[in-house]
Amino acid sequence: MSLFRKLLPSRLARSHVCASYRAPFSFFHSSPDTSIEVHSQEQEVVIALGSNVGDRLNNFNEALSQMKKSGIEITRHACLYETEPAYVTDQPLFLNSAVRAVTKLAPHELLSVLKKIEKEMGRTKGIRYGPRPIDLDILFYGKYRINSEILAVPHERIFERPFVMAPLVDLLGSDSENDTVICWHSFSKNGLFGAWEELGGESLIGKDGLRRVLPVGDRLWDWSKKTSVMGILNLTPDSFSDGGKFDSVGSAISRVKTMVSEGADIIDLGAQSTRPMATKISVEEELDRLIPVLEKILELPEIEGKMISIDTFYSEVASEAIKKGAHIVNDVSGGKLDSDMLRVVAGLNVPYITMHMRGDPSTMQNSENLKYDDVCKEVGDELYECVRAAELCGVPAWRMVLDPGIGFSKKTEDNLEILMGLKRFRSEIGRKSLGVSRAPLLIGPSRKRFLGDICGRSSAIERDAGTVAAVTSAVLGGANIVRVHNVRDNVDAVKLCDSMLDQVGRSC
Repeated sequence: MSLFRKLLPSRLARSHVCASYRAPFSFFHSSPDTSIEVHSQEQEVVIALGSNVGDRLNNFNEALSQMKKSGIEITRHACLYETEPAYVTDQPLFLNSAVRAVTKLAPHELLSVLKKIEKEMGRTKGIRYGPRPIDLDILFYGKYRINSEILAVPHERIFERPFVMAPLVDLLGSDSENDTVICWHSFSKNGLFGAWEELGGESLIGKDGLRRVLPVGDRLWDWSKKTSVMGILNLTPDSFSDGGKFDSVGSAISRVKTMVSEGADIIDLGAQSTRPMATKISVEEELDRLIPVLEKILELPEIEGKMISIDTFYSEVASEAIKKGAHIVNDVSGGKLDSDMLRVVAGLNVPYITMHMRGDPSTMQNSENLKYDDVCKEVGDELYECVRAAELCGVPAWRMVLDPGIGFSKKTEDNLEILMGLKRFRSEIGRKSLGVSRAPLLIGPSRKRFLGDICGRSSAIERDAGTVAAVTSAVLGGANIVRVHNVRDNVDAVKLCDSMLDQVGRSC
Protein backbone atom coordinates (compact mmCIF):
# COMPACT_ATOMS: atom_id res chain seq x y z
CA MET A 1 0.00 0.00 0.00
CA SER A 2 1.39 3.41 -0.89
CA LEU A 3 2.18 5.89 1.85
CA PHE A 4 -0.28 8.30 0.29
CA ARG A 5 -3.11 5.81 0.63
CA LYS A 6 -2.25 5.36 4.29
CA LEU A 7 -3.46 8.91 4.95
CA LEU A 8 -7.01 8.72 6.19
CA PRO A 9 -9.30 10.26 3.53
CA SER A 10 -11.20 12.07 6.26
CA ARG A 11 -8.02 13.76 7.43
CA LEU A 12 -6.97 14.72 3.94
CA ALA A 13 -10.45 16.07 3.33
CA ARG A 14 -9.83 18.53 6.13
CA SER A 15 -7.25 20.20 3.87
CA HIS A 16 -9.85 22.87 3.11
CA VAL A 17 -8.32 24.64 6.08
CA CYS A 18 -5.79 26.03 3.60
CA ALA A 19 -8.40 27.70 1.46
CA SER A 20 -10.76 28.75 4.23
CA TYR A 21 -8.10 30.06 6.61
CA ARG A 22 -8.00 33.81 6.08
CA ALA A 23 -4.39 34.97 5.97
CA PRO A 24 -3.84 38.06 8.10
CA PHE A 25 -1.70 39.78 5.44
CA SER A 26 -1.22 43.50 4.95
CA PHE A 27 -0.35 44.38 1.34
CA PHE A 28 1.67 47.53 0.79
CA HIS A 29 2.48 49.50 -2.34
CA SER A 30 2.93 47.15 -5.31
CA SER A 31 6.57 47.15 -6.44
CA PRO A 32 9.51 44.77 -6.64
CA ASP A 33 9.98 45.51 -2.95
CA THR A 34 6.41 44.57 -2.01
CA SER A 35 6.28 43.07 1.48
CA ILE A 36 3.70 40.90 3.18
CA GLU A 37 3.29 41.32 6.88
CA VAL A 38 1.95 38.41 8.91
CA HIS A 39 0.35 39.41 12.22
CA SER A 40 0.37 36.01 13.89
CA GLN A 41 2.51 33.57 15.80
CA GLU A 42 5.44 31.79 14.20
CA GLN A 43 4.86 29.85 11.01
CA GLU A 44 6.16 26.46 9.94
CA VAL A 45 8.09 26.59 6.66
CA VAL A 46 9.96 24.28 4.30
CA ILE A 47 13.15 25.53 2.67
CA ALA A 48 15.04 23.64 -0.06
CA LEU A 49 18.83 23.76 -0.31
CA GLY A 50 21.02 23.19 -3.36
CA SER A 51 24.74 23.67 -4.10
CA ASN A 52 27.14 22.70 -6.88
CA VAL A 53 30.00 25.21 -6.58
CA GLY A 54 32.91 24.94 -4.13
CA ASP A 55 32.67 22.82 -0.98
CA ARG A 56 29.02 21.88 -1.32
CA LEU A 57 28.59 20.37 2.12
CA ASN A 58 30.33 23.26 3.81
CA ASN A 59 28.00 25.58 1.88
CA PHE A 60 25.04 23.74 3.40
CA ASN A 61 26.51 23.97 6.89
CA GLU A 62 27.17 27.70 6.49
CA ALA A 63 23.69 28.36 5.09
CA LEU A 64 22.05 26.49 7.99
CA SER A 65 24.17 28.43 10.47
CA GLN A 66 23.20 31.75 8.89
CA MET A 67 19.53 30.77 8.82
CA LYS A 68 19.57 30.02 12.55
CA LYS A 69 21.16 33.39 13.27
CA SER A 70 18.46 35.11 11.21
CA GLY A 71 15.40 33.92 13.12
CA ILE A 72 14.82 30.61 11.30
CA GLU A 73 14.70 27.78 13.85
CA ILE A 74 15.37 24.49 12.06
CA THR A 75 13.39 21.54 13.41
CA ARG A 76 13.91 18.78 10.84
CA HIS A 77 16.39 17.86 8.13
CA ALA A 78 15.82 15.70 5.08
CA CYS A 79 18.32 13.19 3.75
CA LEU A 80 21.17 14.42 1.56
CA TYR A 81 21.07 13.79 -2.19
CA GLU A 82 23.68 14.08 -4.91
CA THR A 83 21.86 14.82 -8.14
CA GLU A 84 22.43 15.42 -11.83
CA PRO A 85 21.82 19.06 -12.84
CA ALA A 86 18.43 19.82 -14.36
CA TYR A 87 17.58 22.11 -17.28
CA VAL A 88 21.21 23.29 -17.75
CA THR A 89 23.07 19.99 -17.78
CA ASP A 90 26.63 21.13 -18.53
CA GLN A 91 27.59 21.86 -14.92
CA PRO A 92 28.77 19.98 -11.80
CA LEU A 93 26.61 17.63 -9.74
CA PHE A 94 24.40 19.21 -7.09
CA LEU A 95 23.85 18.44 -3.46
CA ASN A 96 20.19 18.82 -2.54
CA SER A 97 18.25 18.65 0.69
CA ALA A 98 15.52 20.50 2.59
CA VAL A 99 14.66 21.56 6.12
CA ARG A 100 11.55 22.25 8.11
CA ALA A 101 11.72 25.29 10.35
CA VAL A 102 9.64 27.75 12.30
CA THR A 103 9.98 31.51 11.97
CA LYS A 104 8.23 34.73 12.85
CA LEU A 105 9.55 36.31 9.66
CA ALA A 106 6.83 37.31 7.21
CA PRO A 107 7.01 35.63 3.78
CA HIS A 108 8.85 38.44 2.00
CA GLU A 109 11.05 39.07 5.01
CA LEU A 110 11.99 35.40 4.89
CA LEU A 111 12.70 35.64 1.16
CA SER A 112 14.88 38.69 1.78
CA VAL A 113 16.87 36.89 4.47
CA LEU A 114 17.47 33.88 2.22
CA LYS A 115 18.55 36.04 -0.72
CA LYS A 116 20.93 37.91 1.59
CA ILE A 117 22.49 34.60 2.70
CA GLU A 118 22.87 33.52 -0.92
CA LYS A 119 24.57 36.79 -1.83
CA GLU A 120 26.92 36.73 1.16
CA MET A 121 27.93 33.18 0.23
CA GLY A 122 28.94 34.28 -3.25
CA ARG A 123 25.90 33.66 -5.38
CA THR A 124 25.60 36.02 -8.33
CA LYS A 125 22.73 36.48 -10.74
CA GLY A 126 24.29 34.27 -13.44
CA ILE A 127 22.20 32.14 -15.77
CA ARG A 128 18.90 30.64 -14.66
CA TYR A 129 19.37 27.08 -13.37
CA GLY A 130 23.13 27.55 -13.69
CA PRO A 131 25.89 26.80 -11.14
CA ARG A 132 25.58 28.35 -7.70
CA PRO A 133 27.34 27.98 -4.33
CA ILE A 134 23.96 27.97 -2.58
CA ASP A 135 20.32 28.05 -3.61
CA LEU A 136 17.61 28.55 -0.97
CA ASP A 137 13.96 28.27 -2.01
CA ILE A 138 10.80 28.59 0.07
CA LEU A 139 8.70 25.53 -0.74
CA PHE A 140 5.94 26.07 1.83
CA TYR A 141 5.02 28.89 4.21
CA GLY A 142 2.47 27.92 6.86
CA LYS A 143 -0.90 27.11 5.31
CA TYR A 144 -0.67 29.90 2.77
CA ARG A 145 -0.58 30.16 -0.98
CA ILE A 146 1.41 33.28 -1.85
CA ASN A 147 1.61 34.93 -5.24
CA SER A 148 3.40 38.21 -5.72
CA GLU A 149 5.78 39.68 -8.26
CA ILE A 150 8.76 38.16 -6.47
CA LEU A 151 7.43 35.16 -4.54
CA ALA A 152 5.29 32.14 -5.36
CA VAL A 153 4.51 29.59 -2.64
CA PRO A 154 4.24 26.67 -3.09
CA HIS A 155 7.29 26.89 -5.32
CA GLU A 156 6.06 26.89 -8.92
CA ARG A 157 7.96 23.82 -10.22
CA ILE A 158 8.03 21.75 -7.07
CA PHE A 159 6.01 18.79 -8.34
CA GLU A 160 8.09 18.18 -11.49
CA ARG A 161 11.46 17.97 -9.75
CA PRO A 162 12.56 14.68 -8.15
CA PHE A 163 15.53 16.44 -6.54
CA VAL A 164 13.05 18.66 -4.68
CA MET A 165 10.34 16.11 -4.00
CA ALA A 166 12.68 13.47 -2.54
CA PRO A 167 13.92 15.65 0.34
CA LEU A 168 10.49 17.25 0.76
CA VAL A 169 8.86 13.86 1.39
CA ASP A 170 11.70 13.02 3.81
CA LEU A 171 10.51 15.86 6.04
CA LEU A 172 7.09 14.27 6.48
CA GLY A 173 5.84 11.28 8.41
CA SER A 174 3.54 8.68 6.95
CA ASP A 175 1.14 9.91 9.67
CA SER A 176 0.30 13.58 9.15
CA GLU A 177 1.05 15.21 12.47
CA ASN A 178 -0.76 18.55 12.14
CA ASP A 179 -3.14 20.62 10.02
CA THR A 180 -0.29 22.52 8.39
CA VAL A 181 1.13 19.28 6.96
CA ILE A 182 -2.33 18.21 5.82
CA CYS A 183 -2.56 21.57 4.06
CA TRP A 184 0.77 20.94 2.31
CA HIS A 185 -0.60 17.65 1.02
CA SER A 186 -3.61 19.48 -0.41
CA PHE A 187 -1.41 21.64 -2.65
CA SER A 188 -1.12 18.60 -4.94
CA LYS A 189 -4.27 16.87 -6.19
CA ASN A 190 -3.02 13.46 -5.02
CA GLY A 191 -1.15 14.70 -1.96
CA LEU A 192 2.60 14.97 -1.65
CA PHE A 193 3.08 11.21 -1.42
CA GLY A 194 0.98 10.73 -4.53
CA ALA A 195 2.97 13.40 -6.39
CA TRP A 196 6.23 11.70 -5.39
CA GLU A 197 4.95 8.32 -6.55
CA GLU A 198 3.88 9.81 -9.88
CA LEU A 199 7.48 10.89 -10.45
CA GLY A 200 8.72 7.39 -9.63
CA GLY A 201 9.10 7.58 -5.86
CA GLU A 202 11.71 5.41 -4.16
CA SER A 203 12.42 3.61 -7.44
CA LEU A 204 14.29 6.77 -8.53
CA ILE A 205 16.81 6.60 -5.70
CA GLY A 206 20.13 5.31 -6.98
CA LYS A 207 19.02 5.83 -10.56
CA ASP A 208 18.80 8.73 -13.00
CA GLY A 209 21.30 10.80 -11.07
CA LEU A 210 19.56 10.82 -7.67
CA ARG A 211 21.73 9.25 -4.95
CA ARG A 212 20.95 9.32 -1.23
CA VAL A 213 24.29 9.87 0.49
CA LEU A 214 25.89 10.34 3.89
CA PRO A 215 28.98 12.56 4.20
CA VAL A 216 32.02 10.82 5.72
CA GLY A 217 35.24 12.81 5.78
CA ASP A 218 35.80 14.22 2.30
CA ARG A 219 33.54 11.78 0.50
CA LEU A 220 29.86 11.02 0.05
CA TRP A 221 28.91 7.49 1.04
CA ASP A 222 26.09 5.79 -0.88
CA TRP A 223 25.34 3.06 1.63
CA SER A 224 22.72 1.42 -0.60
CA LYS A 225 25.30 -0.10 -2.96
CA LYS A 226 26.47 -2.80 -0.54
CA THR A 227 26.18 -3.79 3.08
CA SER A 228 29.16 -2.49 5.06
CA VAL A 229 30.99 -4.64 7.61
CA MET A 230 32.17 -2.92 10.77
CA GLY A 231 34.98 -4.76 12.51
CA ILE A 232 35.12 -4.47 16.30
CA LEU A 233 38.37 -3.61 18.07
CA ASN A 234 38.00 -3.58 21.86
CA LEU A 235 40.89 -1.85 23.61
CA THR A 236 39.59 -2.97 26.99
CA PRO A 237 40.59 -5.56 29.57
CA ASP A 238 36.97 -6.43 30.41
CA SER A 239 34.89 -6.66 27.22
CA PHE A 240 32.62 -9.71 27.16
CA SER A 241 34.17 -11.36 24.08
CA ASP A 242 37.80 -10.33 23.62
CA GLY A 243 38.68 -8.23 26.64
CA GLY A 244 42.44 -7.99 27.15
CA LYS A 245 43.39 -9.45 23.77
CA PHE A 246 44.13 -6.13 22.09
CA ASP A 247 45.12 -3.84 24.94
CA SER A 248 48.64 -3.24 23.62
CA VAL A 249 49.30 -1.02 20.62
CA GLY A 250 51.09 -3.81 18.76
CA SER A 251 48.32 -6.39 19.15
CA ALA A 252 45.67 -3.81 18.27
CA ILE A 253 47.45 -2.77 15.07
CA SER A 254 47.93 -6.40 14.07
CA ARG A 255 44.21 -7.01 14.56
CA VAL A 256 43.29 -3.98 12.45
CA LYS A 257 45.49 -5.20 9.60
CA THR A 258 43.81 -8.60 9.76
CA MET A 259 40.29 -7.14 9.73
CA VAL A 260 41.11 -4.89 6.78
CA SER A 261 42.59 -7.81 4.84
CA GLU A 262 39.44 -9.82 5.55
CA GLY A 263 37.21 -7.11 4.07
CA ALA A 264 36.17 -4.75 6.88
CA ASP A 265 34.83 -1.43 5.62
CA ILE A 266 34.75 0.27 9.03
CA ILE A 267 36.94 -0.23 12.09
CA ASP A 268 35.10 0.51 15.35
CA LEU A 269 37.43 1.38 18.23
CA GLY A 270 36.13 1.06 21.77
CA ALA A 271 38.17 1.79 24.88
CA GLN A 272 35.37 1.38 27.45
CA SER A 273 33.37 -1.79 27.94
CA THR A 274 29.59 -1.47 27.69
CA ARG A 275 28.79 -5.07 28.60
CA PRO A 276 26.14 -5.51 31.34
CA MET A 277 27.45 -4.38 34.74
CA ALA A 278 30.70 -3.03 33.25
CA THR A 279 32.68 -0.66 35.45
CA LYS A 280 32.63 2.88 34.11
CA ILE A 281 36.05 4.43 33.53
CA SER A 282 37.00 8.10 33.31
CA VAL A 283 37.45 10.22 30.20
CA GLU A 284 41.20 10.35 30.87
CA GLU A 285 41.57 6.59 31.12
CA GLU A 286 39.53 6.02 27.98
CA LEU A 287 41.64 8.51 26.04
CA ASP A 288 44.86 6.93 27.34
CA ARG A 289 43.74 3.59 25.91
CA LEU A 290 42.34 4.97 22.68
CA ILE A 291 44.52 7.74 21.26
CA PRO A 292 47.87 5.88 20.92
CA VAL A 293 46.15 3.10 18.96
CA LEU A 294 44.12 5.51 16.83
CA GLU A 295 47.24 7.46 15.87
CA LYS A 296 49.04 4.29 14.76
CA ILE A 297 46.01 3.04 12.81
CA LEU A 298 45.82 6.28 10.88
CA GLU A 299 49.43 5.77 9.77
CA LEU A 300 48.66 2.40 8.16
CA PRO A 301 48.68 2.51 4.33
CA GLU A 302 45.98 -0.19 4.21
CA ILE A 303 43.56 2.00 6.15
CA GLU A 304 43.20 4.28 3.10
CA GLY A 305 39.57 4.37 2.02
CA LYS A 306 38.32 2.74 5.24
CA MET A 307 36.20 4.45 7.88
CA ILE A 308 37.11 4.64 11.55
CA SER A 309 34.39 4.98 14.17
CA ILE A 310 34.84 5.67 17.86
CA ASP A 311 32.62 3.74 20.27
CA THR A 312 32.16 6.15 23.18
CA PHE A 313 29.50 7.95 25.17
CA TYR A 314 31.88 10.69 26.30
CA SER A 315 31.81 13.93 24.31
CA GLU A 316 35.45 14.72 25.18
CA VAL A 317 36.58 11.37 23.83
CA ALA A 318 34.53 11.85 20.67
CA SER A 319 35.92 15.33 20.12
CA GLU A 320 39.56 14.34 20.63
CA ALA A 321 39.28 11.25 18.43
CA ILE A 322 37.66 13.16 15.56
CA LYS A 323 40.34 15.85 15.80
CA LYS A 324 42.97 13.11 15.47
CA GLY A 325 41.35 11.83 12.27
CA ALA A 326 38.52 9.40 13.12
CA HIS A 327 35.40 9.72 10.97
CA ILE A 328 32.34 8.58 12.95
CA VAL A 329 31.00 8.81 16.52
CA ASN A 330 29.28 5.62 17.72
CA ASP A 331 27.30 6.36 20.89
CA VAL A 332 25.54 3.48 22.64
CA SER A 333 23.67 5.94 24.83
CA GLY A 334 22.09 8.05 22.08
CA GLY A 335 23.38 11.17 23.81
CA LYS A 336 21.87 10.34 27.22
CA LEU A 337 25.02 9.67 29.25
CA ASP A 338 26.83 12.94 28.52
CA SER A 339 24.79 16.12 28.36
CA ASP A 340 27.35 17.73 26.03
CA MET A 341 27.48 14.90 23.47
CA LEU A 342 24.84 16.14 21.03
CA ARG A 343 26.13 19.70 21.02
CA VAL A 344 29.69 18.46 20.49
CA VAL A 345 28.73 16.09 17.67
CA ALA A 346 26.81 18.91 15.98
CA GLY A 347 29.99 20.99 15.97
CA LEU A 348 32.16 18.13 14.71
CA ASN A 349 30.07 17.71 11.53
CA VAL A 350 30.56 13.94 11.43
CA PRO A 351 28.20 10.96 11.15
CA TYR A 352 26.57 10.01 14.43
CA ILE A 353 25.49 6.47 15.23
CA THR A 354 22.74 6.74 17.82
CA MET A 355 21.76 3.53 19.58
CA HIS A 356 18.77 2.51 21.67
CA MET A 357 19.46 1.63 25.28
CA ARG A 358 17.48 2.16 28.45
CA GLY A 359 19.50 3.21 31.48
CA ASP A 360 23.25 2.63 31.32
CA PRO A 361 25.39 -0.52 31.10
CA SER A 362 25.02 -1.10 34.85
CA THR A 363 21.20 -0.88 34.78
CA MET A 364 20.18 -1.71 31.22
CA GLN A 365 19.25 -5.33 32.04
CA ASN A 366 17.23 -4.43 35.15
CA SER A 367 13.70 -5.79 35.08
CA GLU A 368 12.13 -2.35 34.62
CA ASN A 369 14.27 -1.74 31.51
CA LEU A 370 13.21 -5.03 29.94
CA LYS A 371 9.47 -4.35 29.81
CA TYR A 372 7.98 -3.99 26.33
CA ASP A 373 4.45 -4.40 25.05
CA ASP A 374 5.53 -3.97 21.41
CA VAL A 375 9.32 -3.95 21.16
CA CYS A 376 9.65 -2.80 17.53
CA LYS A 377 7.29 0.10 18.11
CA GLU A 378 8.70 1.14 21.47
CA VAL A 379 12.34 0.89 20.42
CA GLY A 380 11.50 2.83 17.25
CA ASP A 381 9.69 5.54 19.24
CA GLU A 382 12.42 5.84 21.86
CA LEU A 383 15.23 5.92 19.32
CA TYR A 384 13.37 8.54 17.30
CA GLU A 385 13.26 10.76 20.38
CA CYS A 386 17.06 10.51 20.58
CA VAL A 387 17.29 11.53 16.94
CA ARG A 388 14.93 14.47 17.49
CA ALA A 389 17.04 15.66 20.41
CA ALA A 390 20.14 15.44 18.22
CA GLU A 391 18.45 17.32 15.37
CA LEU A 392 17.36 20.12 17.65
CA CYS A 393 20.98 20.41 18.80
CA GLY A 394 22.09 20.79 15.18
CA VAL A 395 22.92 17.24 14.06
CA PRO A 396 21.14 16.94 10.69
CA ALA A 397 19.31 13.75 9.82
CA TRP A 398 21.63 13.30 6.85
CA ARG A 399 24.45 12.51 9.33
CA MET A 400 22.48 9.95 11.37
CA VAL A 401 22.94 6.19 11.55
CA LEU A 402 20.35 4.19 13.53
CA ASP A 403 21.10 1.22 15.82
CA PRO A 404 18.18 -0.49 17.63
CA GLY A 405 20.64 -1.86 20.21
CA ILE A 406 20.57 -5.64 19.94
CA GLY A 407 21.47 -7.00 23.39
CA PHE A 408 21.04 -3.66 25.16
CA SER A 409 17.96 -3.51 27.43
CA LYS A 410 16.54 -6.48 25.50
CA LYS A 411 15.55 -10.02 26.41
CA THR A 412 16.25 -12.90 24.02
CA GLU A 413 12.76 -12.72 22.52
CA ASP A 414 13.10 -8.93 22.11
CA ASN A 415 16.33 -9.34 20.15
CA LEU A 416 14.72 -11.93 17.91
CA GLU A 417 11.65 -9.79 17.32
CA ILE A 418 13.82 -6.84 16.26
CA LEU A 419 15.98 -8.99 13.98
CA MET A 420 12.86 -10.36 12.32
CA GLY A 421 11.09 -6.99 12.29
CA LEU A 422 13.59 -4.46 10.92
CA LYS A 423 11.19 -3.32 8.20
CA ARG A 424 8.52 -2.72 10.81
CA PHE A 425 11.06 -0.94 13.02
CA ARG A 426 11.80 1.41 10.11
CA SER A 427 8.12 1.90 9.37
CA GLU A 428 7.39 2.85 12.99
CA ILE A 429 10.04 5.58 12.76
CA GLY A 430 8.69 6.51 9.32
CA ARG A 431 5.30 7.31 10.83
CA LYS A 432 7.01 10.35 12.34
CA SER A 433 9.82 11.01 9.87
CA LEU A 434 10.40 9.27 6.57
CA GLY A 435 13.84 10.87 6.32
CA VAL A 436 14.99 9.42 9.64
CA SER A 437 13.56 6.02 8.73
CA ARG A 438 15.72 6.03 5.58
CA ALA A 439 18.97 6.59 7.48
CA PRO A 440 21.55 3.77 7.39
CA LEU A 441 20.64 0.99 9.80
CA LEU A 442 23.36 -0.70 11.89
CA ILE A 443 22.83 -4.08 13.54
CA GLY A 444 25.30 -5.52 16.05
CA PRO A 445 24.39 -9.06 17.16
CA SER A 446 27.98 -10.35 17.29
CA ARG A 447 28.58 -13.01 19.94
CA LYS A 448 25.81 -11.59 22.13
CA ARG A 449 24.47 -13.59 25.06
CA PHE A 450 21.09 -14.28 23.44
CA LEU A 451 22.91 -16.30 20.75
CA GLY A 452 24.58 -18.34 23.48
CA ASP A 453 21.24 -18.91 25.21
CA ILE A 454 19.63 -20.15 22.01
CA CYS A 455 22.56 -22.19 20.72
CA GLY A 456 23.83 -23.48 24.04
CA ARG A 457 27.19 -21.72 23.71
CA SER A 458 28.35 -20.33 27.04
CA SER A 459 31.64 -18.98 25.65
CA ALA A 460 31.30 -15.84 23.52
CA ILE A 461 33.95 -16.96 21.03
CA GLU A 462 31.87 -20.07 20.26
CA ARG A 463 28.96 -17.95 18.99
CA ASP A 464 30.34 -17.08 15.54
CA ALA A 465 28.04 -19.46 13.68
CA GLY A 466 25.03 -17.96 15.44
CA THR A 467 26.37 -14.50 14.63
CA VAL A 468 26.56 -15.33 10.92
CA ALA A 469 22.93 -16.49 11.02
CA ALA A 470 21.84 -13.31 12.83
CA VAL A 471 23.79 -11.14 10.38
CA THR A 472 22.21 -12.95 7.45
CA SER A 473 18.74 -12.29 8.82
CA ALA A 474 19.62 -8.63 9.46
CA VAL A 475 20.98 -7.96 5.98
CA LEU A 476 18.03 -9.64 4.28
CA GLY A 477 15.77 -7.58 6.55
CA GLY A 478 17.30 -4.27 5.53
CA ALA A 479 20.43 -3.65 7.62
CA ASN A 480 23.05 -1.46 5.91
CA ILE A 481 25.91 -2.02 8.37
CA VAL A 482 26.71 -5.06 10.51
CA ARG A 483 29.06 -4.82 13.48
CA VAL A 484 31.03 -8.03 14.09
CA HIS A 485 34.09 -9.56 15.73
CA ASN A 486 34.69 -12.27 13.13
CA VAL A 487 35.11 -10.22 9.97
CA ARG A 488 36.06 -12.96 7.51
CA ASP A 489 33.03 -15.23 7.92
CA ASN A 490 30.56 -12.36 8.13
CA VAL A 491 31.99 -10.69 5.02
CA ASP A 492 31.19 -13.89 3.15
CA ALA A 493 27.66 -13.95 4.57
CA VAL A 494 27.14 -10.31 3.63
CA LYS A 495 28.39 -10.86 0.08
CA LEU A 496 25.90 -13.68 -0.40
CA CYS A 497 23.04 -11.67 1.05
CA ASP A 498 23.91 -8.66 -1.12
CA SER A 499 23.96 -10.87 -4.21
CA MET A 500 20.50 -12.21 -3.36
CA LEU A 501 19.18 -8.71 -2.74
CA ASP A 502 20.66 -7.46 -6.01
CA GLN A 503 19.00 -10.37 -7.78
CA VAL A 504 15.53 -9.35 -6.63
CA GLY A 505 16.15 -5.60 -6.36
CA ARG A 506 16.78 -3.85 -3.10
CA SER A 507 13.74 -2.37 -1.40
CA CYS A 508 15.57 0.05 0.92
